[in-house]
Amino acid sequence: MIENVLIVGAGSAGLLAAIALKRKIPALVVQVVRSQEIGVIGVGESTTRQLPRFLFEYLGISKKHFYSIANPTWKMGIHFIWGPRDCFEYSFDFALDAQWSDLPLPNGYYCAEDFSYVNLQGAFMAEGKAFARQPNGGGPGIPSWAAFHLYNPQFVASLEVVAKTLGVEFIDANLTGATRRGDEIESVVLKDGRTLRADLFVDASGFRSELLGKALAEPFVSYDNSLFCDRAIVGSWERGDDFIYPYTVAETMDAGWCWRIDHEHSVNRGYVYSSRFLSDEAAREEFMRKNPKATPWDRVVKFRSGRYRRGWVGNVVGLGNACGFVEPLEATALMAVCGQVQTLTDFLLHSQQSLAPTLVELYNRVFAETWDDIRDFLALHYRFNTRLNTPFWKCCNEEVDISGTTELLKFYRENGPTGLCRHALRNTPGTHNQFGIEGYLVMLVGNRVPYRERRPPTEKERQIWNRHRADNKALARQGMCVQEALACIKDPRWKWFGE
Repeated sequence: MIENVLIVGAGSAGLLAAIALKRKIPALVVQVVRSQEIGVIGVGESTTRQLPRFLFEYLGISKKHFYSIANPTWKMGIHFIWGPRDCFEYSFDFALDAQWSDLPLPNGYYCAEDFSYVNLQGAFMAEGKAFARQPNGGGPGIPSWAAFHLYNPQFVASLEVVAKTLGVEFIDANLTGATRRGDEIESVVLKDGRTLRADLFVDASGFRSELLGKALAEPFVSYDNSLFCDRAIVGSWERGDDFIYPYTVAETMDAGWCWRIDHEHSVNRGYVYSSRFLSDEAAREEFMRKNPKATPWDRVVKFRSGRYRRGWVGNVVGLGNACGFVEPLEATALMAVCGQVQTLTDFLLHSQQSLAPTLVELYNRVFAETWDDIRDFLALHYRFNTRLNTPFWKCCNEEVDISGTTELLKFYRENGPTGLCRHALRNTPGTHNQFGIEGYLVMLVGNRVPYRERRPPTEKERQIWNRHRADNKALARQGMCVQEALACIKDPRWKWFGE
């Protein structure tokens, strides 16, 4: 029976696990080893819509507390400067897996030329707005799924306060290794000579993967046939009078892409690139040429995309970067963590803390399928982006492995951008990939991947379609921008719903 859990690492993955386990199973003894050597990533972070629901609904964290310490801004989707179009919006609301009742075809069939203002949320993004205005000056109408732009240290600080309130114990110490007992970890060894034992160890030690990768030597499954990027240069600048965009920007670069994440007082930029096609010096030169206001980090961030063969080995569960990582396109890191933490916690509850081997096997199957689904989704971004004709992008167009989406692409090419494509998608109901068929359709239509058009839209259909787009545009122009929304929630009179 699992009665005590030791979490190695006090970053976002480790703290989310600690809060979930202690909140849902109060009698569980939960300890967190907070190591200065492991530390946290001091960078801007983008999320998906799963995080707010996990924080506020599953964990029951107060919005007032979260906003006061984490100080987030909002992310309503991704603005892609990508593919053959000038740009397109991927909003966190249904645009293409949808159909107007007065039109005979799903929305995607009407987007061949102009892929803008398709839904209201995409229209908000295009107009630089975040939310609708509530009537009678009631402030922003913030949907429950509104994602965030976070500064990681502030996010971690907000989680640490919650964890301590719940009774999670923190141990400030550096690790020197771990002792094994067969295929399990017997104890972790600290630099001061102490050894710590537990029934279950959670490896949240980031890329170091102290327990899963090092101590247990679990094999690593590389995604380098599908995802070529392996490095990033990060920089930022003070905002000044710059507008706060309500979305993440993903902009095509010579050998990869560049993100933009807008915080209240600063702008964070990062160039994700492939060292096979661009040296660190050339990447830095391109980054600074296109972002002259940025102050870059001195170091280059190196990473590898892939996952360990299993996420749960013996009495060790890996979370976050300690068990798997793909480059930051689509901000999948915290999405995967939330899914893994909830599955781990729910399995412990379901089994009354005595897990059968078949539950661990199920966890590992879902773990592997989740990461492989994410790999397949990101690979499509690269295979069909024809914006630039550089050596990197020519190689992507010809060689990126998208074999995991063979059936989906066949169905799409024969039937077009219909929600029925979901029946050809490998994604299984239990995975933590939150993009679904909507995400695939956005990338296929956004990149103008051709399909067999059996009947082009009639002139009457085009008129109806354009009227809907015009209505969305008009409503969006009345919306509230991020700066206005921040002023509202910082007003002492602001009340969060239900608190």
